[in-house]
Amino acid sequence: MRRALVLLGGLPLIGGCSLVRAEGPVPPAPPTIAVSPAFDTDQARPDRGLVVKASGGKLGKVDAYAGAVAIPGRYDSTGTVWRSSWTLPPGVEHTVTATAAGPQGGPTTLAMGRFRTRAAQRTFKVATVSPLPGETVGVGTPIIVTFDNPIRHKAAVERAMEVRSTKPVEGAWRWTSDTEAVYRTRHYWPARQNVSFTAHLSGVRAAPGVYGTADHALTFTIGRRQTSSVDTVTHQMVVRRDGAIVQTMAISAGMATTREYTTTSGIHLTMEKGDPVRMISPGRRKGDPGFYDLLIDHAVRISNSGEYVHAKNNVWAQGRVNVSHGCVNARPDQAAWFYDNSLRGDPVTIVGTDRVLEWNNGWGYWQLPWDKWVQGSALYDPRPSDAWVATKPPPHALP
Repeated sequence: MRRALVLLGGLPLIGGCSLVRAEGPVPPAPPTIAVSPAFDTDQARPDRGLVVKASGGKLGKVDAYAGAVAIPGRYDSTGTVWRSSWTLPPGVEHTVTATAAGPQGGPTTLAMGRFRTRAAQRTFKVATVSPLPGETVGVGTPIIVTFDNPIRHKAAVERAMEVRSTKPVEGAWRWTSDTEAVYRTRHYWPARQNVSFTAHLSGVRAAPGVYGTADHALTFTIGRRQTSSVDTVTHQMVVRRDGAIVQTMAISAGMATTREYTTTSGIHLTMEKGDPVRMISPGRRKGDPGFYDLLIDHAVRISNSGEYVHAKNNVWAQGRVNVSHGCVNARPDQAAWFYDNSLRGDPVTIVGTDRVLEWNNGWGYWQLPWDKWVQGSALYDPRPSDAWVATKPPPHALP
């Protein structure tokens, strides 16, 4: 404590002069800074991230590095807590420099130190992602992520997967297996925009002792809005682009003599295309009734149960009667046009049959209403009135 020396005057001097010590104002105590993991820790858990807290003041600047790579983070609304945005890479030395200032120009505290995260004994990573990097896709496109190992702590992995778009949308992940998660928007993507996907997996704990050691990122583009409507009763297919009709096609759909030969009704997505595609009757051998083995031109797949929109030179049936084995066929020149003008993820809605497309048949994800879709998220919580708890900021616009 500082003390001031004060010379008191105006009083008679008796026996000589004397000094009197008087107490001055007490300066405020400097703020304290707490860092977790603590400095000098050599086995810090990477999945717990980095937290810096100030007491008795507010944080100033926080600089944190994993090796030579800056660690992104955010301050809370009070300015007293800073948290890393994501988990920390395993087996890496981290350095932290933080300042905190007391109220009303009080003293400033500086904290500097190092710690090391524990190394990963077993690892996991992204095996594949659809769409492909740089791909231009349709407005119904899902993001499908597969992992090279089963994910036990799905919520931790889901929190680490970030989707950003030029035009913000609402979307959610749904786990279709222990190794696959699918992101679907609530409504179709707005057309003509960029989307980025980043899996911040470095340091994420997917299972006991299993950590991610690398992030995975890609960008893709949402193209024009093209949707198609197929009516199996009127035998017509109408293609719209940005709301305007660009093609009307007479078609023939499944003959519906069996379930196998019945075209599925519902919202399909174009998945892939080939010219030609070899089509073989399932469950039949050569010589069996109904056996076929054909090369089909300009085929665009719309489900995993063998359904395509493809070319067929049977104009006598197209527009009049359904005679196919379940596919939608059109005149060769119009099928070629559809083939050339289709992107993966274009919606194709089919009506008029009594066989409904299953939500997990190919990319039939739009068959699930939104309230059912979000129930497949590891972050779903049925307790709030809106049946959804956002544990991280929603997807937002790209800078």
